[in-house]
Amino acid sequence: MSEHPNIKHPLLAAIQLNSSDKLEENLNTVFIQLKAAKQNGAACAVLPENFAWLGDEDKARHTAETEGHGQVQEFLSQSASELDLWIIGGSHRIIAPDDNNSRVTNTTLVYNPDGTLAARYDKIHLFDAEVNDGIAYCESATIKGGESLVVVDLGFTRVGLSICYDIRFPELYQALRNKGAEIIVVPSAFTVPTGRAHWQPLLRARAIENQVYIIAPAQCGTHSNGRKTWGHSLCIDPWGEIIDQLENRPGSIYCPFDADSMNELRKQMPVADHHRLKAANAGK
Repeated sequence: MSEHPNIKHPLLAAIQLNSSDKLEENLNTVFIQLKAAKQNGAACAVLPENFAWLGDEDKARHTAETEGHGQVQEFLSQSASELDLWIIGGSHRIIAPDDNNSRVTNTTLVYNPDGTLAARYDKIHLFDAEVNDGIAYCESATIKGGESLVVVDLGFTRVGLSICYDIRFPELYQALRNKGAEIIVVPSAFTVPTGRAHWQPLLRARAIENQVYIIAPAQCGTHSNGRKTWGHSLCIDPWGEIIDQLENRPGSIYCPFDADSMNELRKQMPVADHHRLKAANAGK
């Protein structure tokens, strides 16, 4: 496993996609972007939500895989091994066997440079909402929400995992910081109305509140089912400054991880030690 001991500021890539309902085409596009990220010096690449398939929800079930088996999981494992690259696999649907196989999980899978599965996170907060874009979203009808927080050690940093709608629940990000996260990823497929109004403010707030890097790769543009997503992938530092960003087109952005500057900020302003409500609730 590569730990990049000689890289002072390891580089992480956020890949923005316009995924469709054509699985093979999507995976070919993803591999091209992953290869480019590696060539540009990235130690880790992060994909958006639904990177392998984004189409009509009533047809999404046929792309779901059982844990440890399936074309998408094999693709992630082989790509990580071939490119010697950490890959944080945005999200893909995994069949939930304890739910009588009637629903799936919206799952982030993390593979290390050996191609071994290093972590799994099931999206906790499900998007059941109307946002005036002509689509009624009800993820809970087909998706089973997760229950566990996940932080994965990449060797050079610890990464907390979250997905899209999770960004509206700050206590999740505080908990990930408390578990040692220095970077938190937010692979997303944000709607246009919510993206225009809330995407950047929410991401910057989570970075500032928790003094972590935020890496948020997104879906963008109009998809094959007519759905429109906001794009505007972001990399944000622990002070809340935008390091890099995209507009509404596919591509990649990069985030150099600077542990020294992050730790200095946390020392100067130790907000994690100042949570009085956390201390008060601990005794109850």
